[in-house]
Amino acid sequence: MRSEEQQQAVAEVRAIYAELAYRPVTRTCMARTKCCQFQLTGLTPQLTKGEALLAAKGFRATGRKQLPESADGACPLLQRATGKCMIYADRPFGCRTHFCDAAGGPYARKEVIDLIRRLEEVDRQLGGDGPRKIQAAVAAALEEI
Repeated sequence: MRSEEQQQAVAEVRAIYAELAYRPVTRTCMARTKCCQFQLTGLTPQLTKGEALLAAKGFRATGRKQLPESADGACPLLQRATGKCMIYADRPFGCRTHFCDAAGGPYARKEVIDLIRRLEEVDRQLGGDGPRKIQAAVAAALEEI
């Protein structure tokens, strides 16, 4: 994949995330990180290829090159020592829409379907094959960047 194509995809994903931030949906998440405990919630964020590229770039910006093992079922992007997301500014759409109950449950699909469609379009443009679990999606993107 060309670097220019990656840059355009990342810019579009950031634009989608920025638009989401301005939606009037009230949530009560205070960095609880319960949703980062996939084995507890039974839910794992699914990332499109564009989201995975942005997450991988955010991860690389931390100075790391390879995702840590996550034997405890927690998000591999959760810093165990601090309980903070290593890529908070670049966190995926699923994390932003608070798919866990602790934050008030997921956004209603009708509130964000237009943004989901845009993410799917970026995925198609990049030759992606649809959403993939965060671990596999970010690992693959790390190999591409």
